[in-house]
Amino acid sequence: MATITERLGNLPLGRFHWRLLAIVGLGWAFDAMDTGIISFVLPKLIAAWGLSTAQVGAIGSLGLVGMAIGAMLGGTVADYVGRKKVFAATLLIYSLGTGACGLAWDYQSLLFFRFLVGFGLGGQLPVAITLMSEYSPTIYRGRMIVLLESAWAFGWLAASVISYVLIPKHGWQIAFYIGALPALYVFYLWRVVPESAMFLMKKGRIEEAHALVASVERELGVPQGDKPTPEEAAGATAAAPFSVYQLFRPLYLKRTVCLWILWFCIVFSYYGIFLWLPTLLVKAGHDMVKSFEFVLWMTVAQIPGYFTAAALVDKIGRKATMALFLSGCAFTAYMFGNAASAAQIYLWGCLMSFFNLGAWGILYTYTPELYPTEARSTGVGWAAGFGRIGGIAAPLVVAAILTGPDKIPVVFMMFTAVLVIAALNMLILGDETKQETLH
Repeated sequence: MATITERLGNLPLGRFHWRLLAIVGLGWAFDAMDTGIISFVLPKLIAAWGLSTAQVGAIGSLGLVGMAIGAMLGGTVADYVGRKKVFAATLLIYSLGTGACGLAWDYQSLLFFRFLVGFGLGGQLPVAITLMSEYSPTIYRGRMIVLLESAWAFGWLAASVISYVLIPKHGWQIAFYIGALPALYVFYLWRVVPESAMFLMKKGRIEEAHALVASVERELGVPQGDKPTPEEAAGATAAAPFSVYQLFRPLYLKRTVCLWILWFCIVFSYYGIFLWLPTLLVKAGHDMVKSFEFVLWMTVAQIPGYFTAAALVDKIGRKATMALFLSGCAFTAYMFGNAASAAQIYLWGCLMSFFNLGAWGILYTYTPELYPTEARSTGVGWAAGFGRIGGIAAPLVVAAILTGPDKIPVVFMMFTAVLVIAALNMLILGDETKQETLH
């Protein structure tokens, strides 16, 4: 007799999965939109408030402090109270926080609101990816998670369009007000998103888990599985509560170290590059509208990056795909830092974006596969939280290096080195998890 986990893993890919992907993916896109808006607002704030380079770096870093705390706390809480509750609560927090940024009256108030936004954003991502992983069929799990992560590109694209069209005409506040609208989505999300059946089993809610999986089986037109036996129910609830320190016990130590290095390097490169990108382009001599246009096209290039990663991750595996994308991002970051013309900025910027965001999709696929159900959200949350330390450091490091336009190649040489370290880490410490069943 198949267990709840086996029943979920063996389901054919169908309407239920695509609907869940669309619903969770929309929340993911809102997350990206609220994150992206600040990078486009910063050049305006520099001019309007006379912000120093250090203050600009602090705005980016404080939001990431919130993301680190939110990821660690949100991931841990989701293993106790459920994925759905934390997903909805964090979406509400970051949406309202983004709207409040539009009401900021000075630098200090903006810092406070950016912390709230970061807290909500950081808490949502590990929970969303855990929920989607636990419902994806085993043979398609990598593809589904990378496609979920691809929603980030569409959210960032929305932020680019909003900023490109509205900020020059209506001021920077309008972008933040629009970023508050996802708060309305929480009512629909709460009604239609199911709780994780694996989570319910681990909490001893056997009847609910069985009924939930049975409803999915009926929708997909497959034979309904049997109700869990008392033995299966006892086995599902036998695990002791998982504590954070267990991530460093021998069973998980290598996995945790590998993931924390990966997360640190990828987050460092992403936030260091993309939060600063419009400002870097302005410093290189391009006007603000032109810099928005560059970033818009680089954002579009993320989409085929995700789809390429989705096509490869279940075929050649997590390790090979991740190493390929990180190496590609390292090379293109170096070339972008030395670009001498608009055409070169477009070419290498788009390729850098292609590889960087493809690597993100693989990272979100890989991380939840390394931990069991009772620890999954905690493991993802703490890896993401540690990664945010890289995001906190990156804007400050860039600000320290960036004393003039001639320092831009040095900045991107640094990103190249960080990405090479990440690729080597994956090849040396990473375990292959392609098509392994979640437990």
